[in-house]
Amino acid sequence: MRSGPSPVARVLGAALRGIVALWLGIAHGIGALTRGIGRGARDLDPAHRRDGAGLLLIALAVATAGAVWFQIGGSLMGGLQTAVAGSVGKLGWFVPLALVVGGWRIMRDPVATGPAGRQVIGWGALLFGLLGLVHIANGSPQPVDGDSTPLQQGGGAIGYVVSSLLLDLLQSRLVVVPLLLLLAAFGVLVITATPVYQVPARLADLRDRALGRHLEDDAAATGRGRALDDTIDPAMGDPAYDSPVLPVRERRTRKRKDALDVALEEGTEAAEGADVGLDLFAPDEPAADAAATPSDLPVAFEPDLPAAKVELEPPPHTPLPPRVEQLALSGDITYSLPDSEVLKPGSPHKARSKASDEVVGRLTQVLDEFGIDAQVTGYTRGPTVTRYEVELGAGVKVEKITGIQKNIAYAVASADVRILSPIPGKSAVGVEIPNLDKEIVSLGDVLRSNTARSDHHPMVAGLGKDVEGGFVVANLAKMPHLLVAGATGSGKSSFINSMITSVLMRATPDEVRMIMVDPKRVELNAYEGVPHLITPIITNPKKAAEALAWVVREMDLRYDDLANFGFRHVDDFNKAVRAGKVEVPPGSERKLEPYPYLLVIVDELADLMMVAPRDVEDAVVRITQLARAAGIHLVLATQRPSVDVVTGLIKANVPSRLAFATSSLADSRVILDQPGAEKLVGQGDGLFLPMGASKPIRVQGSWVTEAEIAQVVKHCKAQLEPSYREDVTAPAKSDRVLDDDIGDDLELVIQAIELIVSTQFGSTSMLQRKLRVGFAKAGRLMDILESRGVVGPSEGSKARDVLIKPDELDSVIATLQGEM
Repeated sequence: MRSGPSPVARVLGAALRGIVALWLGIAHGIGALTRGIGRGARDLDPAHRRDGAGLLLIALAVATAGAVWFQIGGSLMGGLQTAVAGSVGKLGWFVPLALVVGGWRIMRDPVATGPAGRQVIGWGALLFGLLGLVHIANGSPQPVDGDSTPLQQGGGAIGYVVSSLLLDLLQSRLVVVPLLLLLAAFGVLVITATPVYQVPARLADLRDRALGRHLEDDAAATGRGRALDDTIDPAMGDPAYDSPVLPVRERRTRKRKDALDVALEEGTEAAEGADVGLDLFAPDEPAADAAATPSDLPVAFEPDLPAAKVELEPPPHTPLPPRVEQLALSGDITYSLPDSEVLKPGSPHKARSKASDEVVGRLTQVLDEFGIDAQVTGYTRGPTVTRYEVELGAGVKVEKITGIQKNIAYAVASADVRILSPIPGKSAVGVEIPNLDKEIVSLGDVLRSNTARSDHHPMVAGLGKDVEGGFVVANLAKMPHLLVAGATGSGKSSFINSMITSVLMRATPDEVRMIMVDPKRVELNAYEGVPHLITPIITNPKKAAEALAWVVREMDLRYDDLANFGFRHVDDFNKAVRAGKVEVPPGSERKLEPYPYLLVIVDELADLMMVAPRDVEDAVVRITQLARAAGIHLVLATQRPSVDVVTGLIKANVPSRLAFATSSLADSRVILDQPGAEKLVGQGDGLFLPMGASKPIRVQGSWVTEAEIAQVVKHCKAQLEPSYREDVTAPAKSDRVLDDDIGDDLELVIQAIELIVSTQFGSTSMLQRKLRVGFAKAGRLMDILESRGVVGPSEGSKARDVLIKPDELDSVIATLQGEM
């Protein structure tokens, strides 16, 4: 049987609980006092708080200089001198200078100073390294009989602790001194926000500035708008012949020839070891530099012989270095982007295969059977399709090749044969045939490619690979709007996921904010709660129309700022705001902040056009006409590219198109204004027509798994909570004013609402018949329902659109009764 605690134990326990309670009471009191002072300090303007901290450091520098440099007498000055000399030893003479520099940087250049945490780590590492070295260089003095005065002849108490600790552990100055040097160098790199790989560039920049080479560039870079400077920045605006498709940075290398290749090229000169750069459909590059394909070889291909002589280097799977400077959000919070290892690599690229070699022979046989003077000169193998290049003889019409398309499809046993005449940049006809062994294009490979890594714009998205195996990466901000269409199962939703994940991987919430519209309710729910959203994911088509109306209002506000401050693009306005060159009018309490890019993603445009076609079309057209310079960009997706969904006005103002496999030629013409999409093989195979291009690029869309999406979203949500705006989906106030509102007709109005919502048919004549009222009364009831958002505007003799679903009927009636 267990006995209870002894009397002594009970007394000690009670005493201990009393001490804990007393300590907690004192702690809570001090904490409350501190929080009260802190709340008062937070009411100050951030600029005043920075100035106060800077002036405090300068005041401390003056007092330290009096004690250390001039050795002014007095107990306070003596104690300050002893504290400085005892802490840092011989480096005490530099403490006033360091305090002045720190105070000046806080007041003068708070942006370049960076977060406080980074400065503490950097200065701490530099101080520990220097003091340890100084202490060792002066013979490592030690305290004698408890007297720490000898430490002042070295690195002080800090230098003594750092050096002694390392010497006791490592037992050799030959090891400790290099470690302290590395620690000091690390501190300098952290203070200056310079990674090791950028040290040569920073040193070259300092050299050029010392020689005066950057003076003219700096002077030009300071011009941001005529309202601020008389000079004009030559770098403002987009460059000439700009394209949303980024030029490909991958490099191709010719593989070492085997015996068969040597036999094929016998008697010819082989250009071995040449590195040819890929510039995919870059309009400002010569066509001859577009790609290094087998057609560049001087030997024509024979049937049943290997075709391709070129292979792509595998994509780099090494982890990407994190961005050196990322935006500091509210307060001193630093948002870090997800690690690239979250996205897994895909299938390795194969530049040639036995199946593709056999197709070369079949194509050659078809050309011979029809007596066409043409030959297959090579092929480029993509992840989904292979493009075979056919060169025509003198005097042979291109129509002879296009006329036997069905015979080619019969010979290669594939119904999805697409003929491209000519291949952009080449005097050859392209025959695109699906591969039997397809490759998986991973989004991680696309974002890790040199093309994506060479551009740090936050709106860069990885599209996939082209038929030559090169990575296709596009800047959403340069499109400036994108229309995506494709039948069910064609890969449209996979592209939307890849695009959103690309933005989450590359952009902070202060750089890009998003509005997602998902009428299907299941396509985009994985992204609910990410900090980039400014409103919860919208699933109600009516609220989606209201959100588009809010985007129009936001666009007008941004244009007001651009016009008032003298800028033509939001990028130039943001640069000037960050540099502190934009000032609000005197007396204004507004605090200017950079505008983030606003990306609006509509996963199914057809549902919106069915609910409120006029409002949606007006908002989309107005946004797409004007919002480019305001940093607002739309991505509209639909699986029904018919003329009543993708209207002529929407098409005219959305210049970039991405078509996945469509069910008919008519749908392909609606989305691309040309055939081709009906020949795609599905599962991510698409035609990308960027703004300004005449021929679409065939792209195999990148793939990202649900598990990868979940990890990226989890990383984003763990760092920051979303900050939603309540006014995005709030209905706009109606401008229509009725002379005589509901009055005594509340019961009649409720009956009309129940009738129209239950039948989903809004007709004035139906109200006349069912409610037995006259035409004037029925018209007045319909006007009341329109003002309350139950039905849409009149469209002539057609029935009005019903904007309320049956499951929303009770809330609408309750709201209506609450008005009375």
